[in-house]
Amino acid sequence: MPQEMSMKIDYVEFSSPELEATQSFFAKAFGWSFVEFGPNYRDIQNAGLGGGVERNELRSPLIVLKADDLEGALVAIKAAGAEITKEIFEFPGADVSSSRNRAAMQWQCGKKNSLLVIPA
Repeated sequence: MPQEMSMKIDYVEFSSPELEATQSFFAKAFGWSFVEFGPNYRDIQNAGLGGGVERNELRSPLIVLKADDLEGALVAIKAAGAEITKEIFEFPGADVSSSRNRAAMQWQCGKKNSLLVIPA
């Protein structure tokens, strides 16, 4: 991947069938606070980078990366041997002040780790 094509970790999303217990643990263990987005999602605050917890079955965390060039990132990720599980797609939750189209792609690294890339 070219030097100008670096990607940064932007967000980490956890899942838990016991959302309230997970939120309580994270608050006590790490000092994080949360913003409630309905009954099934908590946005993590004060953790050093963006994150969230979704009420869902337990699975590996979803790591969200930002890339300046989404198409170029796709080429580099494929060239590195990743299994693309979802090609570039429209990504909801765009910042309304941004005129950029939000898109993302998802790939699998190993058997359980899922990664998502969004434009910077």
